[in-house]
Amino acid sequence: MATNLTPALAWRRLREGNERFVNGVTSHPNQDASRRSSLVENQHPFAVIFGCSDSRLAAEIIFDVGLGDVFVVRTAGQVIDDAVLGSLEYSIGVLGVPLIVILGHDSCGAVAATKSAVETGQMPAGFIRDLVERITPSVLTALRNDETEVNGMVVEHVKQTSQRLKDSSRVISDAIESGRTAVIGLSYSLAEGRANVVSGIDEL
Repeated sequence: MATNLTPALAWRRLREGNERFVNGVTSHPNQDASRRSSLVENQHPFAVIFGCSDSRLAAEIIFDVGLGDVFVVRTAGQVIDDAVLGSLEYSIGVLGVPLIVILGHDSCGAVAATKSAVETGQMPAGFIRDLVERITPSVLTALRNDETEVNGMVVEHVKQTSQRLKDSSRVISDAIESGRTAVIGLSYSLAEGRANVVSGIDEL
């Protein structure tokens, strides 16, 4: 079963799939009727991908995987809330997934909106304000580190999101400490299609 994979082997599988996608030689695995039938009773995903909701960031496509391979959680700007934490804890505690991937991307609209709000003092209306408030600490940290570009702020936000997961969830932090799972942060290039590691590779 896929859940026998170590965190390092799970990352290798994702990395190799992303490499196929970048090079235009995707194999579209596990996307046929027999795979669908085999998953009716249970699932054994080998990774959970917590990424931005951006329509250009479809996890199964950019990592060239199929049905039952990855457990996907997405919010604009990969912002953590209680539902996200519950979903990630389910993937770790119940499904036994060995790898958590935090997936940001360049030119992220949610991060750009937060950068604008920080710089102008003008907060957006409605529930977009909640997204901006949750991303603001990452933008402020980036600015303190003299990082003024959105893409650098995205990288900082991925790193902070990874750390917040560990700080917020005992289920996740215990799984990491025991070596059962690992967290890595990736920043995806919209033009190139490559998911670049920005944090956590030393945990593998």
